[in-house]
Amino acid sequence: MTGRGAVGLGVPVLVAALLLGGCGTPRSGDLGPAPTAPPPSAAPAAGPTERPEPTSTRAAEPTPPPTNRPPSPSTGASTGTRRPDPVTIELWYVRAGLLVPTRRTRPATVATSRLALTELAAGPSPAEAASGMTTLLAAGVEVTRIADGVATLRVPSVGDTATRRLREAQVVWTLTQFPSVRQVRLDGAAPVDRTDYADLLPPIVVTGPTPGERVSAPLVVTGTATVFEATVSVRVLDAAGREVATGFGTASCGSGCRGGYRVVVGWRAVGEQKGTVEVYEVSAENGARINTMAVPVVLAPGG
Repeated sequence: MTGRGAVGLGVPVLVAALLLGGCGTPRSGDLGPAPTAPPPSAAPAAGPTERPEPTSTRAAEPTPPPTNRPPSPSTGASTGTRRPDPVTIELWYVRAGLLVPTRRTRPATVATSRLALTELAAGPSPAEAASGMTTLLAAGVEVTRIADGVATLRVPSVGDTATRRLREAQVVWTLTQFPSVRQVRLDGAAPVDRTDYADLLPPIVVTGPTPGERVSAPLVVTGTATVFEATVSVRVLDAAGREVATGFGTASCGSGCRGGYRVVVGWRAVGEQKGTVEVYEVSAENGARINTMAVPVVLAPGG
């Protein structure tokens, strides 16, 4: 073979030798990183054991609102829904001719005004009745209309003037807790609000705890007051009447005006028993406890 033919033949031989030499141990990075998965078009058909996990379908489910509570038993995993939270309403009863508040927690409802009036007419619980609470509202009273922030209803006009006014005050103070009600129209008269019955509040109002509530230390006592130098005092008594805790705080407004207060008290561990939370004013004349509001409670163990 001539030199030109040898050279022509040598080029393919050399190329083949280089390609065959590439079959040895590859050097790192020569061909780049191996693909993590074949392209979708090249992927083999999945066998029976290669089906996606069932949990992958959860991405299509509605997401329930965040909550720290476990879902209720009636919650359906397929719908992602849960029962609405219960509603807590404030009820204003009568004690010693004045208005006093308490609370109820009931299943959620959109008819909160109807629920409130029904509970108000039903009367106090045994613990509330033991503290002197009563109601003057008869059953069957309902709101007939709520428009422009005014609730309209008829209230039985029975009893003397003082009784009728207390009954009206119960309704007004109870209904105006709701954002949709700013005033109440009673029996076709001009609308009224809480300020029209503010004189029926005692000097000290306790909004928490409520009668019969189970409490533990530290206990937060809340309410409103119009007392000397805005000073509100609290003491906790055990079942034997022994003083287990005391404290005091200042209302947001002093003498001659009503302000909110918040007093925190604590005590050493006690066994579960009946107790009393007393909220009172110290007399500027002789240091005696006056305008006392006593709330019967259950003292929980611990503290």
